[in-house]
Amino acid sequence: MWHAPILRLALLAALAITACAPAGQPAGAPGATGGDQASGASSRTLAVAIRVEPPTVATRPLETAGIALYLPSRMFNAEVALFDNNGSAHPYLAEALPQLNSESWRLFPDGRMETTYRLNPDVTWHDGTSLSAGDFVFGWQVYATPALGHTGSAPLRAIEEVRAPDARTVLIRWRQVFPDVSLSERFNLPPLPRHILEATFQPDQLEPFAANPYWTREYVGLGPYQMSQWESGAFIEAVRFDGHILGASKISKIRLDFAADPRTALARILAGEAQLTDGSSVGLSEVALLKEEWIPQGKGDVFIHPNQWRAAHFQHRPELVNPQTLLNRTMRKALAHAIDKTTLNETLNFGLGIVTDSPIAPNSIWGAAAERGAVKYLYDLRRTDELMQQAGFRKGPDGVYTSPTEGRLAWVTQTNSGEDNESEMSVLAANWRQAGFDVEEQVLSRAEARDPEKRSTYPATFSHSTGCCEPALLAYASDNISRAETGWTGGNRWGWSAPEYDRLLDAFTQSLQRTEREQQVEQMVRLSTDDVESITLAIRGQPWVYVSDLKGIVLVPPEGNMSWNIHDWEFR
Repeated sequence: MWHAPILRLALLAALAITACAPAGQPAGAPGATGGDQASGASSRTLAVAIRVEPPTVATRPLETAGIALYLPSRMFNAEVALFDNNGSAHPYLAEALPQLNSESWRLFPDGRMETTYRLNPDVTWHDGTSLSAGDFVFGWQVYATPALGHTGSAPLRAIEEVRAPDARTVLIRWRQVFPDVSLSERFNLPPLPRHILEATFQPDQLEPFAANPYWTREYVGLGPYQMSQWESGAFIEAVRFDGHILGASKISKIRLDFAADPRTALARILAGEAQLTDGSSVGLSEVALLKEEWIPQGKGDVFIHPNQWRAAHFQHRPELVNPQTLLNRTMRKALAHAIDKTTLNETLNFGLGIVTDSPIAPNSIWGAAAERGAVKYLYDLRRTDELMQQAGFRKGPDGVYTSPTEGRLAWVTQTNSGEDNESEMSVLAANWRQAGFDVEEQVLSRAEARDPEKRSTYPATFSHSTGCCEPALLAYASDNISRAETGWTGGNRWGWSAPEYDRLLDAFTQSLQRTEREQQVEQMVRLSTDDVESITLAIRGQPWVYVSDLKGIVLVPPEGNMSWNIHDWEFR
């Protein structure tokens, strides 16, 4: 447990860092608006500590990012719709959202459908060019390129064609019924600026296209903030975009400071150098420290956004898995019963995580259905031993399971670098060793963690975070498995495949009735947890620490983006 003297030492360290730190860079760029002339605007720069430098600020990166991009994505981009803190969709780039059984949302007897979106007439890109329906067509053409590996993800898997009948009308023809036609940040079809990118796009030569500086320091989007400066390895600065369709933001400048070490991020908060964390830069241990003095003194507060599904994923590709016995479901069930998830949550998450049995958070819109379907694996070493004996293993003289055919049971478990990740892996491995398994721990460096092949080709078990709830269910699809031919992109990095699950998922993504979808969620969760495709450890919350001078940030559902209303935040 953290104590006040430790907090004071941390504060002294923070002040020392402040004294040595270079002055922040001035915001502003040619063509940037972002002045303070807008009514109610603040001239103060909001400094945000984020854990890693994002590979891009695009809503849908060309390659799987491997990190959360919630804040940068929201700052620089806009979607067809915007979800509020109650989970309700509001028109954003479109004048209105499609309505079922109207001209804007038509169902056809053959199972296909068609949706129409009329764009707001006053939307412009950050460089002043008007948004066109053709930008949506071009965005679809880019992301539907098979080599990029997006075709198995929603909504692209369901789209047959995107057309532009005129400059303000986007018409989507779907090869199947798809209920989430709001095309928000969750299941997005982002437009791309044709006037900047079209001339360089060649589907058979994607490397030069992906290397275009547009994706980083020259990014042009539609969101409430526009790129001002990107200093590689240090920070991103943005200024308010006065042409934003929802109006100019109240905070004129935002700087995203990269802070790989959570203690550095904490020091910046304590020293007043940063006024917000984006959910990734500090862990729950730092939150426990802040609760000692900083929060009680009224200097700020924290929201724990429960949106990360934390799990130990088994490798399911027969050509990669080692040892092969991990392909045995009975073995996986034995390993699941050997984990004390409650103690793990209390020890590592300070009780702030949610112990659950599936990728669905209890307070998700699908939480009740998932709870009904989840197969539960209580901590029970006797049950582990029973299952291991069924699998043909007995403990040897050293207490480690062995079998006449498989030999001594040993494997390597991996995770990404980071104090929270590494501590969790150590506790996980200790649980398995106590139960009778020989487990070696291995940490991927930050560079390795951003390598999609490295993240997909691990030999045995890998614990990491994935967005919880509906996106996690969609990740299980067989056509979303990461593969060499798609550059190892795809949300299903562990290679699990089940025809019945795919059938249920197809039905779920095409059902329009809420009761039907709840039944499908229940069945999908039951199937995946019974097969133990992974071991759910917890729904881990992302800490958004903010100073008392920052107003407007609110807690949102697990499926939501904490920065959805960033244009209305105030910092005085």
